[in-house]
Amino acid sequence: MDKSIRKINAESADILQKFLGTFDENVNLIMQELGVIVRVDGDKVVISGAEDKVNCATSVTESLLELAAKGENIDRGRVAYCLELAKEGKARDINKLSSGAIAITSRGKPIKCKTVGQKTYVDAIRKTTVTFGIGPAGTGKTYLAVCLAVQAYKQKQVDKIILTRPAVEAGEKLGFLPGDLQTKVDPYLRPLYDALEEMLGTETYLKLMERGTIEVAPLAYMRGRTLSNAFIILDEAQNTTREQMKMFLTRLGDSSKMVVTGDVTQIDLPDGKKSGLEHSVAILKDVDGISVIYLTDKDVVRNPLVMSIVRAYEADASRRSNDKDKNE
Repeated sequence: MDKSIRKINAESADILQKFLGTFDENVNLIMQELGVIVRVDGDKVVISGAEDKVNCATSVTESLLELAAKGENIDRGRVAYCLELAKEGKARDINKLSSGAIAITSRGKPIKCKTVGQKTYVDAIRKTTVTFGIGPAGTGKTYLAVCLAVQAYKQKQVDKIILTRPAVEAGEKLGFLPGDLQTKVDPYLRPLYDALEEMLGTETYLKLMERGTIEVAPLAYMRGRTLSNAFIILDEAQNTTREQMKMFLTRLGDSSKMVVTGDVTQIDLPDGKKSGLEHSVAILKDVDGISVIYLTDKDVVRNPLVMSIVRAYEADASRRSNDKDKNE
């Protein structure tokens, strides 16, 4: 195979250092994944190896240097993601992530989209009335929705934030837990509480909860209501029935926005019950004002090991499906 050498200019030593990473961990990852040699010659990055691999590494390097020049942090997670994009010929897409923060936490930390899928998801929430965000654990579906809900409230676009989940047990029985219904379902709503507290700060969060400006409740509490001037998030929607999903979606009132999130690979409904999320997406995907965004394992932004876990389960599910087809 033909050997190739490419030289890429870095605008400054600071940008070059950001690209290289601590103890050159970023560039080491590129070499490991693509089988190329990357070295620094003055203010240039020199890449050598098989032509197709060098082309891929060049695309990754140019994209990451461009991000660094815009003041973005370049860590192993971002490099790994750029490498994933490059394998599909889309390394340049990572530069879509250099836009400003979508929100600021109570401690002043900017919240930014970390993947192209997340950016597409956030844009959809901003543009459409109802957004379905479907994808595996760790893709930021719920967290980003909560961030945008808080922003909408702060900007006086809505008067209220409503967050809800179906109270379906993941292999456990609520009836055996002590306390009243609210006490029993609180653990299922904890991720929503945590996200709100991070965005607003404990004092403001508690004050808005006490006033009823923020409402976190089981899905059953939504029946019979019309939700107007509100930002409404339904989390873990894969565990709704068809009837529950219809009930929820028809609560939509004037000047409101809905986000429905779920992971169709983690359905905890009893056997024989069909997921309301899968059904609603199938019949509503072409309706004006509704967006359906699919996030994938490439959008996982937790520990990199989570991506590997998700992929292993997906591969196992595929094998089981193939084995079932062969046996039928």
